[in-house]
Amino acid sequence: MKRRDFLAGTAATGTVLASGLANRAMAAEPLKVGFIYLGVPGDGGWTYQHDQARQKMLAHFGKAVETKVIENVPEGADAERSITQLALAGCKLIFTTSFGYMDPTINVAKKFPNVKFEHCTGYKRAANVSTYDARFYEGRAVIGTIAGRMTKTNKIGYIATFPIPEVVQGINSAYIHAKKVNPNVEMKIIWVSTWFDPAKEADAAQAMIDAGVDVLMQHTDSTAAMAKAKAAGIYAFGQSSDMIQYAPKPRISSIIDNWAPYYIQRVQDVLDGKWKSEGVWMGIGSGVVEIGEITDAVPAEVKAEALALKDKIAKGEYAPFTGPLNKQDGSPWLKAGEVAKDDVLSGLNFYVEGIQGKLPT
Repeated sequence: MKRRDFLAGTAATGTVLASGLANRAMAAEPLKVGFIYLGVPGDGGWTYQHDQARQKMLAHFGKAVETKVIENVPEGADAERSITQLALAGCKLIFTTSFGYMDPTINVAKKFPNVKFEHCTGYKRAANVSTYDARFYEGRAVIGTIAGRMTKTNKIGYIATFPIPEVVQGINSAYIHAKKVNPNVEMKIIWVSTWFDPAKEADAAQAMIDAGVDVLMQHTDSTAAMAKAKAAGIYAFGQSSDMIQYAPKPRISSIIDNWAPYYIQRVQDVLDGKWKSEGVWMGIGSGVVEIGEITDAVPAEVKAEALALKDKIAKGEYAPFTGPLNKQDGSPWLKAGEVAKDDVLSGLNFYVEGIQGKLPT
């Protein structure tokens, strides 16, 4: 073999070897997954559950995945900057975990077509933007049933955030099912125009307690309302997370958001090259919406009734929005046996008959 041929062959072999090593190094690099949080994991509610799911996802994949988290991101321009920051940091999959991140997510996705985005509770999608949501109203049907049985004053309180369909669904579902078991039930609603503000949540809870409410629900993220309920000796329900530290009273059950199965599946889809944009709406049957342990403060027959309803919903044998139901003004909405369609529920913007007050505009 001539010397020049030997050197050429050696160079070629070295190039192939270097290329192979580079490819293996690239293959070993973990998938970077970003998360944008509205609050902090210590809120004990919404953000806490998303972070618990993130940790379970990390435990599932080990070194194949690493995550970057930005906490306390307001909905609006700050969100767009924070999402952009994660994309620039090399995240190839980004979860934006609040409704108000919808437009910022879409805007950033246009600038980073090779990054995949998952927006929680929104409805706007793109080729690289998927949406995921939970049928929280299914859980509200269950706790509404308990609330209707447990109230002695016939006054149930509901701390609401913003008049988006998700929240309106929850109010209506809780009221419908409380009313089914207790025709004398009234629902008092206070809109606080925030997802997380312990002071506002506490003030709203106290105002309803002063008005005679003895069972309290919330769609807000902190445990402040639960603390007020404990001080007043009334019943309440955990929101987003179990809030078990307030059991056995005031917390008599809870709605728990379990996002872990979804996060694990979507990360796996990216790793397998199977990720695609879609919109999913998961409920009790999928395990994403869970009902926390019902404490012994609730009579056995009430517990059995609530769990039977939960099982029927999980099996698809019952839908919480089943007619006959009228709108607040008395006009017909659903005929007897008719079930509300998803496209109607996803745009729900009215109270059902019997609820007092007006939706904020």
